[in-house]
Formats: sequence, structure tokens, C-alpha cells
Amino acid sequence: MDQRPLVQLTLVRAREFLREPEAVFWAVMFPIALIVGLGFAFRARPEAVLKVAAERSIAPALRAESGLEVMELAPDAAHQALRDGKVALAAERDERGNVVLRYDDTNPEGRAARALADRAVQRAAGRVDPVTIHDQLTREAGSRYVDFLVPGLVGLGIMSNAVWGLGFSIVDYRRRKLIKRLLATPISQSQYLTSYLVWRLILLPVEVVFPIVFGSVAFGVPVRGAWLSILALSLLGSLSFSAIGVLVASRARTIEGLSGIMNVVVMPMWVVSGVFFSAQRFPAILQPAIKLLPLTALIDALRAIQLQGQTLADVWPQAATLFAWLVVAFIAALKLFRWR
Repeated sequence: MDQRPLVQLTLVRAREFLREPEAVFWAVMFPIALIVGLGFAFRARPEAVLKVAAERSIAPALRAESGLEVMELAPDAAHQALRDGKVALAAERDERGNVVLRYDDTNPEGRAARALADRAVQRAAGRVDPVTIHDQLTREAGSRYVDFLVPGLVGLGIMSNAVWGLGFSIVDYRRRKLIKRLLATPISQSQYLTSYLVWRLILLPVEVVFPIVFGSVAFGVPVRGAWLSILALSLLGSLSFSAIGVLVASRARTIEGLSGIMNVVVMPMWVVSGVFFSAQRFPAILQPAIKLLPLTALIDALRAIQLQGQTLADVWPQAATLFAWLVVAFIAALKLFRWR
């Protein structure tokens, strides 16, 4: 079969992409912006000092706790400060002389302030710990939130650029009746669809290497696995999501109709696949279904290779999941694709 139409179609994909500054931004700069914003927002830093209010008889004991900033207030003023959110806890004595700690148990800062205040009051009363505890703080690269985030954003970028980029391009061609005109040329359906996959492969190194290198340089995110393994897995993920994008756009006639289908396909994976927080937070009954999602498989495998130094052989279940999505989605797209 003459492959010149495939080459020309791939060049068309490249020109369309480079002529759209928005497409370049979403493919390249948006993941970097997310890494910068979330990396600084959740960067490793010492625990914040908590503000508490206490009456005069309790304030000296609480000031001995380095994790507390104590405001000396009368009970009524302390209650008002607690209601206004100015302090995380209010400490006072009741008529029997017992210490009363007022706080919101649904507020993490309130619970933390309660634990520190209790420790300070007990030690001031003469409590001696039977076992001495020494804190040894460690902040190793690979265990921070930004380390968790970077592979997730790489996987998210691969999925979003493949599904949205291919889907909108195909439907836009169909809406403008450009696909119909291709029927009069020697281009086959498989060549037309394959040109999208080839262009995705050309763009892939930019989507993967750029954010990983930026994370490593800017935040010290480790790359413990082989780059070849990362790129090979990303290649498989890109092909899988490209096939899904072609499948989703195989019948849609309008951009509005495509958008609805895209949201149904993509948004659940944004939420449950572990991009911004661990997928283990969801109930155990949902875990088998979550692990079958292509984005979950891609992100889990990327984290295993980049952060833990595993090889492709170690992540074969995730690779098999991505390959299954590729085969099924592309075959279905070939069967269902409509030129008009």
C-alpha cells in the first residue's frame, strides 16, 4: 500500500498543532504551570504554629509548647475568637478548677491544637513521660507530594492531549465536510486514523520529557527508573488514549455532542485514577474497577518506574491493561468510524 498519504496526513496534523498557540500551551505549558502551583502550595515545610486562646492561669503552661502561639484572653473573648476562626482552640478552667479545651473536632488544626495543649498542661502539672522519645525528621525525595504529583500530571497530559486533541480534530473535519472530500482521494480509512496515532508519537517526547525534567530541576523530583522504560510506557499509554479518542469521535457530528461524550469518558478518570491524590482513598469495592481504567494503569506504572526504580517487567499488569485498551478501542473505532 502506498504510504505517501499517511506521511502527508501526519504533516497536516503537525501544521495544525503548530498553528494553534492554545494547543501548544495545553500540551506543553499547562502541566508545568500545575507542577509549579501545586509544588509550591504543598511543598515540604515545618508544621505551622497553631494559635490558641487561654485565660491567665493556663497561658504560661501552654506557652511552654513550641507548637502553640498563645493569646491571653478572658473566657468570653476566647469563645468569640474561636467562633471567628482566629484561634484553633480556647482553654479555660471550670468551677472545679479543671481545664476545659474547646475546639472543633472536624477541624484538623483544632485536633492538633488539642493534642499539643493537653501535653503542655499535663507536663506543667508534673507528668513525666515513662519513655523518652526523640524526633528524627526526614524529608527524602520521592515521598513528597510534588514527587507524587509529577507522574500523575504526565499521565493526565498524555490522556488529555490524546483524547481531546484527536477527538476535536476529527469532529471538526467531519463538521466542515473535509473528511467527506477525502473519500475522493486514494487515502484509506486506516491511513487517516493512523496519521493521528503517528502524530501523537511525534509529540510524545515533549509531553513526557519536559515536565519530568522540569520537576527534577525545579523541585528535585527523582528519576530512579530508566528513561527508556518511562518513554516506552508513555508510548503505550499515548497509543491507548489515542485509540480511545478516535473511538469517541468516530460517530459524533458536532463539537457540542463530542464534548458531552468526552466528559463522560475523561472526567471520572480525572477524579478516581490518582492524579492529585491516591486512588486508595476510594472504597475497596471500587478498587478492581479503578485499576482497570487506562489512566490508573498508566499513572501507577509511571510512579513505580520513576519513583521506585522498577522496570517494565515489574509493571506488566498495567502495561497489559493499556495494551488491551489500545487493541479494543482501535478495532472498535475502525468498525464504527463514519466519514460523513
